[in-house]
Amino acid sequence: MTGRPDAAAQEAGRILELRKRMRQAEEHIFARIPEHDVGPTLERIAAVTRLAGDPQRTYPVVHVTGTNGKTSTSRMVDAILTEAGLTTGRFTSPHLHDLRERITVAGRPVGPEQFLAAYADVAPLADLVDERSLRAGGRRLSFFEMLVAVAYAAFADAPVDVAVVEVGLGGTWDATNVADGQVAVVTPVDLDHTHLLGDDVEAIAREKSGIIKAGSLVVAAEQPEEVVAVLAERSEDVGARLTLEGRDFGVLRREVALGGQLVSVRGLAGEYGDLLLPLHGAHQAHNLATAVAAAEAFLGGGAQPLDADVLAAACAGMTSPGRLEVVRRSPTVLVDAAHNPHGARSLVAALGEAFAFSRLVGLVGIVADKDAAAILETLEPALDHVVVTRSSSPRALPAERLGALASEIFGESRVTVVPHLPDALEQAVTLAEEEGLGGAVLATGSVVTVGEVQRLLGRADA
Repeated sequence: MTGRPDAAAQEAGRILELRKRMRQAEEHIFARIPEHDVGPTLERIAAVTRLAGDPQRTYPVVHVTGTNGKTSTSRMVDAILTEAGLTTGRFTSPHLHDLRERITVAGRPVGPEQFLAAYADVAPLADLVDERSLRAGGRRLSFFEMLVAVAYAAFADAPVDVAVVEVGLGGTWDATNVADGQVAVVTPVDLDHTHLLGDDVEAIAREKSGIIKAGSLVVAAEQPEEVVAVLAERSEDVGARLTLEGRDFGVLRREVALGGQLVSVRGLAGEYGDLLLPLHGAHQAHNLATAVAAAEAFLGGGAQPLDADVLAAACAGMTSPGRLEVVRRSPTVLVDAAHNPHGARSLVAALGEAFAFSRLVGLVGIVADKDAAAILETLEPALDHVVVTRSSSPRALPAERLGALASEIFGESRVTVVPHLPDALEQAVTLAEEEGLGGAVLATGSVVTVGEVQRLLGRADA
């Protein structure tokens, strides 16, 4: 006797088919030019979005650039606008575990169906642009350009009321910059990617200022004077309005609280007291002030205060995976994606403020194009011992080379080299436990290192 498959079997089959199609799409995307291999042109991504009908122009955009704090600030803006009743899209990078983390709608990663639908819309257009580019002696769309195209299409399909878009690298030539942000957010600018963006903060700021468009409202976190000068020049040139932390908005007060901190901020249009922010560190309080100003800029042009209850509820639910996050107890294991000296300085300051460990062991893996020596020098006062390792990234610095650097900075007796990351995590935990209950491990140095430690500890859903 035969019959129709029951509903559960049909659903299981559908899920298996979706997973298969997602794997195929991901393989095709990852086979493209790597994310870090960028070229100073918007021609390819602009050609794809133009063929797709410029989906990025069907909704307003809050565009976020800077050196550090971009992802946290983007998530905060997203949370506030969502709590205010808007359907948001959010594009951030890189991801910790799943490609779809980069593209969210209403605060959640797009589902496989949404992702595949958007990919199906843009993939044939990308193939057409690839063909034209190769024929002219150019190259195919990169991994990142393809994801930007998918994200912009997914947001249009949803549809969203606003997209919060984090640049991948720089600003002017970043693929996200085919969109024109009504609000341009600039988080702290410091040295990073100097081989691509320039050797000083002024040059880097000039590249990042390219997201400032005509008539936009610019929200800039606290910056060095030379960065402010660049942002002011760009804003004047295109007719944008520049607002600055410390002058137009900022942190009024903050104090450490259980599980985070209490923060009072002044926005562009109002003051908001005793906001419970479940994130650690002064840098997160400043990210919050920037996010509040950006939300005010979007919702009311910077002239209308936010609803205090809406803001309080948004703050209470804010998260920033991989940023000074506790992923295990007994012993405590913290992860933080600091991957440049500025990020490491913020990490060390937050550690001293929020935690008190009798012994802290670092588990450090750094990408080869980063200033590993400066990162290690910044971490040294905070760590009793460091276990250096290598993540699975093909760009990761070999553990032996990183170990040699670490030995110069920490001294050989405080350095252990373990090339295989799972073994390195086990060794770091063992060293931390030598101090009893007061020991802890801090895994840091790159997003990939953090993601792999999370996965090893069963936190791939973080």
